[in-house]
Amino acid sequence: MKGRVAAIVMVLVALCLTCAASPALSQNASTPGIVSGTIVDDTGAGVSGAKIALSHDAQPSPAETFAAADGQFAFTNVPPGPFRLAVSAPGFADQSVSGLVVAGEPLKLPSIRLTLAAGTVTVDVVPLTRVEIAELQIKEQEQQRVFGVVPNFFVSYVADAVPLTTNQKFELSWKAHLDPVQFAFVAAVAGVQQKRNDFAGFGDGAEGYAKRYAAAYANVWTSSIMTQVLLPSLFKQDPRYFFYSGDGGWGSRLGYAASRAFIRRGDNGNWQPSYSGVLGSFAAGAMSNLYYPAEDRGGIALTLANTGLGIGQSVVAHVVQEFLFKKLTSRAQSRSQP
Repeated sequence: MKGRVAAIVMVLVALCLTCAASPALSQNASTPGIVSGTIVDDTGAGVSGAKIALSHDAQPSPAETFAAADGQFAFTNVPPGPFRLAVSAPGFADQSVSGLVVAGEPLKLPSIRLTLAAGTVTVDVVPLTRVEIAELQIKEQEQQRVFGVVPNFFVSYVADAVPLTTNQKFELSWKAHLDPVQFAFVAAVAGVQQKRNDFAGFGDGAEGYAKRYAAAYANVWTSSIMTQVLLPSLFKQDPRYFFYSGDGGWGSRLGYAASRAFIRRGDNGNWQPSYSGVLGSFAAGAMSNLYYPAEDRGGIALTLANTGLGIGQSVVAHVVQEFLFKKLTSRAQSRSQP
């Protein structure tokens, strides 16, 4: 009998406890949660102002919010159960994310990455400046070599090439005269002079050859600086040879090529007397006297002779450029070239 009474008492206690706990359990099961996360783009930067809509079966209409400046967002009071996020932002493809809210627990979602919408990619095209265009053109010219070896940098096969700045004129000059082929050419010239005993004041042997070499290189360098850099910059003229672009026959081309020793294109695009070429040859001829022994200097006579020689060399060089070197010159392939 006592056993039955104890059993009945225990059942009653259990029923009481169950009744007391039921409201609490029911309350916990319906406690809302929190859903938060971050909206980012392809670079990982937050997408400010992105619209996020949260749909839930327990809600009659979606809840909406907008991402902060750093892309973060949060929904509070989200009922337990499955939900769906719809994310949209101008210029980006729509994104959706599904999840499950556990009663009373915050849910931190992984970063939601948005991608650019098809057809919304925009490219800002910034026009190149004249200096930048000229730089691209001379980079192509620096690939020009006769037989693929000898520098042929001061020739433009682009009829409307952009004028060069002083720095760009100097760039072409020093690259041409610091080229290994240039040193080999000067070595050959000094060797011929040594063989013929030109400028005997330099003496014989290795010392004589070294002096001839130094004088020949200084002469070439001075001529280049005067005719291709300093005076062209002063008179605003282009030191390059522009390949004939007319429709004439070989006679017209010959006359054009020979006359370029006396006519140069100005930086304004017009043809002008070649002040920089003629005066540059004279200045280089005068300075060349400084590189040779006193007994081998000829004063004004040698200066004029060197000036005439320099102009004559320009005529020959231009004719050879027009009729021969173009066929033998390797060039970088470019849309700007014919």
